[in-house]
Amino acid sequence: GLNDPRAHASGDRDAKPNIVFIMADDLGYADLGCYGQKHIRTPHLDRMATESLRFTNCYTGASVCAPSRCVLMTGQHLGHATVRGDKGINEPPHDGQRGRIPLKASDITVATVLKTAGYATGITGKWGLGEPGSTGLPNDHGFDEWLGYLNQDHAPDYFTEFLWRNKEKMPLEGNRNNQQRQYSHDVLTEFALDFIREHRGGPFFLYVPYCIPHARYQIPTVAPYENEPWEDDAKVHAAMITRMDRDVGRILALLKDLDIDGSTIVFFCSDNGSARGWACVFDSCGPLREKKRSLYEGGIRTPMLVRWPGNTPAGRVSDVPWYFADVLPTLADLAGATPPDGIDGVSVLPTLLGRAQKLDRFLYWEQVKSGVLWQAVRWGRWKALRKSREPKELYDVTRDISETTNVAAGHAEVIARITEFLRNVRTETPHWPTKRTN
Repeated sequence: GLNDPRAHASGDRDAKPNIVFIMADDLGYADLGCYGQKHIRTPHLDRMATESLRFTNCYTGASVCAPSRCVLMTGQHLGHATVRGDKGINEPPHDGQRGRIPLKASDITVATVLKTAGYATGITGKWGLGEPGSTGLPNDHGFDEWLGYLNQDHAPDYFTEFLWRNKEKMPLEGNRNNQQRQYSHDVLTEFALDFIREHRGGPFFLYVPYCIPHARYQIPTVAPYENEPWEDDAKVHAAMITRMDRDVGRILALLKDLDIDGSTIVFFCSDNGSARGWACVFDSCGPLREKKRSLYEGGIRTPMLVRWPGNTPAGRVSDVPWYFADVLPTLADLAGATPPDGIDGVSVLPTLLGRAQKLDRFLYWEQVKSGVLWQAVRWGRWKALRKSREPKELYDVTRDISETTNVAAGHAEVIARITEFLRNVRTETPHWPTKRTN
């Protein structure tokens, strides 16, 4: 039975697996070779895919950065999450930008939950859920050690003069006076490797929300793409992904070197869809409709690799739909910890272990644009979208991945079920007020 998921860890009933969760920023669904990319080289992630369960119907928390991260950290979907957009209505009483909404002090994150199960917790990369002096800092939400960017607008400055190290500014001396000698992505990777070495005795949780390939197109070298006939930004985009691929390879190699490979589960995904799409160059969204900032599949479907030798099936592909709200309960299940009450996600651990799992439920997303509420729902094979009132669009995404054929007219009973679900799916928030249309 699944009463003690830890029993699956290399046959040791008491061992809790180490957890490494790596997330790219604005990586498209089809930006990796194992998801169909033809031009960008991702040998380490492609090899990881042969050793992983590879998901084709996994979804992010949102179509943009901050809310997606909030869903991931708290297990609350966008109808209940504290952070529902990159910017909301806020007059900050702290050092941060106007419009940035932090996590509340009462928000419980996956790191806080794993702390209760004895995990050492670290994060490096882009946080996006709390400005300096706010209630949303990583160290106040379960993370023992933190290095990276608090603010989204700061995060694409890859030659920044400082990063946050816990609650202090850490200068990057090599970037003083525009020298551009320290590429921040490399600094984050070194932190990740050091954290793993330091906590090799386990159990540890390491969250690596990398900042690339999010635009600002800066990189020390565009190798191996310097001779490609692409525009400069495209070369940098490709080189960023290949550099990240190299560093995921370094993380996996270190786990092997330390002999903790079999006791460590590694996730790899993106926070939302591709920002530029790169149509006719890389086709980063593959067959998916639209891109980042959209509730069509191109904005919210993500690559997802899950690797745990001896536990997750190697080289298998799964089309089970799940999303970021499920991460907190799933990791709690892995750790033998109790998730908080009232979250929206469910544990998909049986699915990760390659077992059949009955998941007849609704996945939910929303975004508020100029006071207008846009909503999307995935229910089994169906994906519905609506702007304000009744769902007007319905797609069978198992047959129509590109969402080209609206079949709403022929499936009144599906629309009725989804409309009923939508009736009580969300609470209003003063940070993203909606115009009441009903």
